[in-house]
Amino acid sequence: MTKLNSKTLLIGALAGLTAALLVLGASVQLSFSAVLYAASALPILLVGLGWGNAAAISAVVTAGVLGAVAISPTFALMMTLVTLLPAGWISHLANLARPAAELGGPDNLMAWYPLSDILLHLCGLVTLAVIVTGFMIGYGPDLVSQMVDTLFTSFAQQQPELNIDAAAAAQTKSLLVLMLPAIQGSMWVVLLFAAYYIATRIVNASGRALRPREDIPSALRMNRNSIFIFLAGMAATFFGGVPAMIGATVVGTFGAGFLLSGFASLHFRTRGKDWRLPALILCYLASLLLMLPAFFILVVGLSDTRKAIALTPNKDGDAPKPTDSNI
Repeated sequence: MTKLNSKTLLIGALAGLTAALLVLGASVQLSFSAVLYAASALPILLVGLGWGNAAAISAVVTAGVLGAVAISPTFALMMTLVTLLPAGWISHLANLARPAAELGGPDNLMAWYPLSDILLHLCGLVTLAVIVTGFMIGYGPDLVSQMVDTLFTSFAQQQPELNIDAAAAAQTKSLLVLMLPAIQGSMWVVLLFAAYYIATRIVNASGRALRPREDIPSALRMNRNSIFIFLAGMAATFFGGVPAMIGATVVGTFGAGFLLSGFASLHFRTRGKDWRLPALILCYLASLLLMLPAFFILVVGLSDTRKAIALTPNKDGDAPKPTDSNI
């Protein structure tokens, strides 16, 4: 048993080393920083989903220690909050299961932690990470004002004939104060969920998956309670100051969750249709280029909130293949 635990911890440590190297690469190669940061969650997810909590904890601790030694403790803390901790936690949640009988289901099936609740936790963790990171770097109107002034000064040097209106500059600054955390939070939710999806496919293909493979289009929905958090975030944006920035972060992260569930709903509703593929491609392209199509898909996600619980046979029972039970 000790040998098995040592092997598991070693696998986790190697995953943590890989994650740390990806994060360090992101700090050097700025043009691909977002992709490399998101990719650093993949090793944590792989060992967490395939080898369990001990391997995930070993990976997170190893990556954090390497980040602290190579750069600084502050860098390691930010790396842990933004990438490592969310990846480790959602892999833990994905491996949770209990007898379906406890939920009123058949005695011979196991019920797995709902994907809707995993997405809820992911949105909450990213919200917390963005808020703490913003506090650590001193994010606020003053920092945004310096950034905008630097940008406008650069434009003026390149195009001396360009006349920047002071009122327009002030409006841009007030808008960016709320937009930047919302965009950062939404982008991070999408990237981390993409990493989770890729990790589940890899682990299932390897045969090491503890959780059964789910039908994402039918299972991926937001928890009903997410609507109230999203609305509270929208209301907070009208208060100004720190509450508005926190509210904008919540709108961005949970809005991304509803956007993901909206796309999943579209995939599910268009199954079997001849026009499915071109319609989905058009929806994705339109959402990347325009705000209005993305808003409509977000509304689709808001209108379809539920729990889809994956059910699989337990070790001692004879039962049909894995199914999804909507609760």
